Order: sequence, then structure tokens, then C-alpha cells
Amino acid sequence: MSGKKLHLGAFMRPASIHTAAWRYPGAFADANFNLRHLVRFIQTLEAAKFDAFFMADHYAVLNMPIEALKRSHTVTSFEPLTLLSALAMVTERIGLIATASTTYNDAWHVARKFASLDHISGGRAAWNLVTTANPDAALNFGHDEHRAHGERYKRAREFFDVVTGLWDSFADDAFIRDQASGIFMDPAKMHVLDHKGEELSVRGPVNIARPPQGWPVIVQAGSSEAGKQIAAETAEAVFAASPNFADGQRFYADVKGRMRAVGRNPDHLKILPGCLVVVGETEAEARAKRATLDGLVHYDSAIAALSIALGMDARTLDPDAPLPEIPDTEASKSGRERAINLARRENLTVRQLAQRLGGYGGNAMVGTPAQIADEMQRWLEGEACDGFNIMFPFLPQGLDEFCTMVVPELQRRGIFRTEYEGTTLRENLGLPRPANRFFPA
Repeated sequence: MSGKKLHLGAFMRPASIHTAAWRYPGAFADANFNLRHLVRFIQTLEAAKFDAFFMADHYAVLNMPIEALKRSHTVTSFEPLTLLSALAMVTERIGLIATASTTYNDAWHVARKFASLDHISGGRAAWNLVTTANPDAALNFGHDEHRAHGERYKRAREFFDVVTGLWDSFADDAFIRDQASGIFMDPAKMHVLDHKGEELSVRGPVNIARPPQGWPVIVQAGSSEAGKQIAAETAEAVFAASPNFADGQRFYADVKGRMRAVGRNPDHLKILPGCLVVVGETEAEARAKRATLDGLVHYDSAIAALSIALGMDARTLDPDAPLPEIPDTEASKSGRERAINLARRENLTVRQLAQRLGGYGGNAMVGTPAQIADEMQRWLEGEACDGFNIMFPFLPQGLDEFCTMVVPELQRRGIFRTEYEGTTLRENLGLPRPANRFFPA
């Protein structure tokens, strides 16, 4: 054992990713849109010493047929930065990760909002940089068509440079606040970015002091070639979608290798695959929970999930035939490939593939606390991950069981913390504070 420890994020979305989570016996059906429940969840996670609460986001409601939409518990949810600012007030150490798209946002607004969250939370903010895969989002932002995949990533790379440049608008000691002289800020310690690029034109500076962490932690979630490259160049944590151990090892080696190629230290990026965890006192009990959960997925929801994954209307396909060749689209490349590979690998019909994806078709660990800890330790020691973004099958039971059953087992093995290392997310992830590019120490 190398002495490495797991990092654990809680992928909350803001609640469970599983389509049928809200229908599970005893589940909080309104978990996505009930602040009292969300406060309970994050405080439980902080008590268990989780690194971060990870909130995904989506910019379109009408991205699935009404028959599926009426069954979706993510049709309503809080805006991430608003929610995390509230949750910052009831927590002290756990990180707060919010998703913000580079395709449908302005860089100046993103820089200001995340700097504000970092100040409000005392240095616990992180920005999940995404390009938005859902083509329906374009219609909510005055566009008739979704931008091409390559164009979205080109904009994202420039967007990152602008946002981080704006975070460096002021030196750490720019605000003097000398009441006797009446000087509040030293203009010599303010930088005007004056960026004029192919995608963005931003004068700056942003009107907020440099964040406590220097920059909020940069998180990225794409698995396409473009996604892996931008992660290697910019990210400090990656929400990976590795479906199994071997794929995890390949992804880990690929992204860390790309980091070395661009001159970055591979230790300065944490790869955290998503993982649905179902815990039981026995393996049979855990598998029975998963079977009950999956059995609550309606086919209308299942075929909609497949449509989103493939970037096309899967209702046009023969449900009882193998998945045919699927044309390329401008939706998520990595999501499409995962669905197609799963169908080919397990020889699934369209109906079977839809049912698998309708609940959750990615990496899952189902078993006893010891079995789950064994598998997590194998991934960590086998360089398939630096930790996991845990997806709870239903709430609150699934979250509580992980925190009270799996976390103590990981701690007993010495591969997960018993106390936080510091007060900021960077300290807890073991990441350096970035130097100010305009005002070096």
C-alpha cells in the first residue's frame, strides 16, 4: 500500500441519479427541491468527512417526451450556486462543487459567482466546467441550434483562461482598507485583463477580491478526446465515467499521461469515477435493494434515457432487435459511446439497453461494506482512480447506509480520513494554491 487515501465526493444532482430513486420505499420524494432535506444530507456527508458535495445542473426541461418527463424527479431542482451558498452557511469543511456551462454563460458572470461562493464558504468552492451536451438547451438561450462538439470545447478552453484571469484581477493584498488615509484599494495591484479572443471579449477586472483559494478548484467531467485533453490542461479533479476497473485504469493512465505531456504534475489532478453504491448487511440484501430499485423504472423513462444517451429518438428503433448502427450527433460523445459499447459487449436488445440505462447504467458496487471497501481499495491501489464520486441509490437511506457502514470500514483500513486535513477544499484534496499570474509573490 502506497499510503494513498481515497477522496470521496457525493454526486447529488442534487439528489440521486437513479431514475426511480424517488419511488423507493421510504425515500424522500421531494429530495431534489426541499432545502431542509438537502441540509440534512450535506451535514451527514460532512460528519462522514466527505471531500465535497457535487451538484450537477441541466439547462433544459423539454429534453424528453412528456410521458417520460412526468416521471422524472429532476424536472425541478435548485440553481446550483444559489443552493450551495445556502448550504455553505450550515457547513464548515465540506467542499461545494457547482456546475456552470461554458456554452451558455458569460465568463465574467461565472468568475464573479464562483469567487463569491469561495469567499462565502471560506475557500470551499469548485467549478465543474462543462460544455453542455444537451442540444435542447440551445432553445432556452436564443439559439436555434446547439453548437458543434469541437466548437464547444474550443470555447471552453478560452473560457477557462478568461475566468482564471479574472480571478487574478487583484493581488492578494490589493485591498488596504486604510481608514486613516482613506485609501481602500491600491490601483497598482489591480490588473485589467482586456481579453480579446476568437470566442470572448472581456475587459475586466471582476469586482471582487481574489478568492481565498486563489482559484476555486477546477473540475471537469468529459470523457471524449477533447474532454480528456482539456482536463489534462486545466482540471484539478475529473468526474470520470469509467464503467469498470480496466476502463478506469486506461482512463487514469491516459489523462495523467496527457498531464505530463503538457508539463503538469499528475498529482495535481484527482480522478474520481462516478459509482452507484448499494449497501446491505449481506450481498443478497444489497442485490435485492438494487433489483427493487431497478424494477421501479417505467419503460417510458427507460427509452427516454436511451434517447438522451444516443442523441436521437430511440423510440424509432425496434425495441426487441439489437442496437443498430447509430449516426454521430452533436450530443455527448462519451455518453453515446458508453451506451453503444454496453449494448455490443452484452449483446443487449434496444429494450434491454434502455431498461439498463433507465435506472443507471454506469459503474455500480453492490454488496456488503467489506465487499465495497475491497473493490474501492482495488481501484485505488491499481491506479484506476484517486477516489470516487458516490451516487446514492435512494435518499436518505442509501446515503445514511454508506456513511455509517462503508465509511467506517474504509477508515479502519486506513484509506480514508478520520479528520479533515484543512479548512479549504484545496487543502483537503492535497492541491496547491495557484499563484497569481499577474502579481507573483
